[in-house]
Amino acid sequence: MRVHILQHESFEAPGAYLKWAENKGYEVTFSKVFEGDKLPESTEGIDFLFVMGGPQSPATTLEECPYFDTKKEQEFIKKCIDAKKAVVGVCLGAQLIGESLGGKFDHSPEKEIGNFAIELTEEGLKDEKLSHFDRNREIVGHWHGDMPGLVEGSVVLAKSVGCPRQIIRFTPLVYGFQCHLEFDSEIVVELIENEKNLEQEFEKFRYIENPEEIKKYDYTAMNKKLYEFLDKLDIEYKNSL
Repeated sequence: MRVHILQHESFEAPGAYLKWAENKGYEVTFSKVFEGDKLPESTEGIDFLFVMGGPQSPATTLEECPYFDTKKEQEFIKKCIDAKKAVVGVCLGAQLIGESLGGKFDHSPEKEIGNFAIELTEEGLKDEKLSHFDRNREIVGHWHGDMPGLVEGSVVLAKSVGCPRQIIRFTPLVYGFQCHLEFDSEIVVELIENEKNLEQEFEKFRYIENPEEIKKYDYTAMNKKLYEFLDKLDIEYKNSL
């Protein structure tokens, strides 16, 4: 299996997504757009596409961020979806999936930074790939102020008090995670260092956690939940070939 990771910033690292692929012994390639990497010209060498997060939004222009071409990324994501690849988007990546399919991202009701609970919806409880999640209170990472748009056929599988669109199934092979299950202790340190005014925001917003608490959190359990989800997606993808 061949995994391609589209990464927007050095501090928005793939974390557990990369570890899962490496543990499987899968071939991994990158488009690190922040380093000037180009997107693949073809989907032929890809089985899994992981689209990571970033401080950009789907509306960010080339003038605002010269290495982030939202239109080209959306076109590439749509090509992978149309080619029946397994596609997972994280945060900005989830929003780009929605945009590529015609949905419009929106601002989340609350800005969320830290580790907070999500709850599976009725549809989420029926999704076999999430059957190992706690049905009422699964603690996951958050680092966002926006959320993905919905399209015909998409289904919200999980929500939080601060955001009604945490996990979305666009197709059986295409999922968007507004939340972050890939976090580890190294990633959150870099995110904190690159988040402006976090100390002040912690005092202002109810769903922004104390940076020291974010650093101390043990991310092992949420990483394992992600691995099991990806294992199930892997099986579905192979069965579709």
